[in-house]
Amino acid sequence: MEAIFQWLNTIWNYMLTIKITDLIDIAVIACLIYYLTRFIRRTSSAQVAKGIFFLLAATWISSLLRLNVVSFILRKAVELGFLALIILFQPELRRVLEKVGRSRLGDVFSQTIPDDLEHVISHTVAACVALSKAKEGALIVFERKNLLEGAIKTGTVLDASVSSELLKNIFYPKAPMHDGAAIIREGRIAGAGCMLPLSGNTHLSRELGMRHRAGIGVSESSDAIAVIVSEETGSISVATGGVLKRHLSPETLERFLENELLPIETGEKFASSWKKLSLHNLRKKQKDKRSDDSKHQRK
Repeated sequence: MEAIFQWLNTIWNYMLTIKITDLIDIAVIACLIYYLTRFIRRTSSAQVAKGIFFLLAATWISSLLRLNVVSFILRKAVELGFLALIILFQPELRRVLEKVGRSRLGDVFSQTIPDDLEHVISHTVAACVALSKAKEGALIVFERKNLLEGAIKTGTVLDASVSSELLKNIFYPKAPMHDGAAIIREGRIAGAGCMLPLSGNTHLSRELGMRHRAGIGVSESSDAIAVIVSEETGSISVATGGVLKRHLSPETLERFLENELLPIETGEKFASSWKKLSLHNLRKKQKDKRSDDSKHQRK
């Protein structure tokens, strides 16, 4: 018991030495660690962070075990690694520094959700309906937490507000950018004519063309949402998480985009969007079947 009191007394004496500047120092470091963690999650660099951690751990263990050659090689790898990281994450670091210059500190690493996102969704759906009727292919990608900077640079970099007329012009068959993807970032068209990675899934239907495979591919490598309009059939599809949902109605497409992109003000999670889409399609099929049965009985 006496040892416990002595331990508590030592802690109390140590706490008395803490100054206001020490608390500010701790708070700043905690904020930096928090925002750095969020930044790593946003940029899909969690695997890189794990690799850095294991490299540092291996360096410490080799030094502890006095493995001189291994320790020397790992130390040099760490020294060169910092330069490699700056080159690897140059687009993300540049984007953060630009936001530091024009935003508040709290907004630097936060995900901004534009107020007119409903307007963006409605214009996107309207453009997809028009393109579907004309059987003109389209691939529209909504960037979310994972940045698509590399994909944007493969096309024409833009900074334009989203409108159905602009999207229809981009995907007009004789337009120079109609073969690529249009990427929407924070409610604005960031790039058009962009090249996307194709899906490596070997179990996809042979009916799917390059546009559908690119939409599935970008949804596999990031958390983006890809809206695809088929050039052959005019059907509207959505790809997210490597899963493709085909033959969507305009109402279903709009509902899905709202559930995935708009913030949830009540704090409660919506039910799975895919489950909603499946239930909606099931009810529609049942309604059509009942209608067909009714017509058959009348005959």
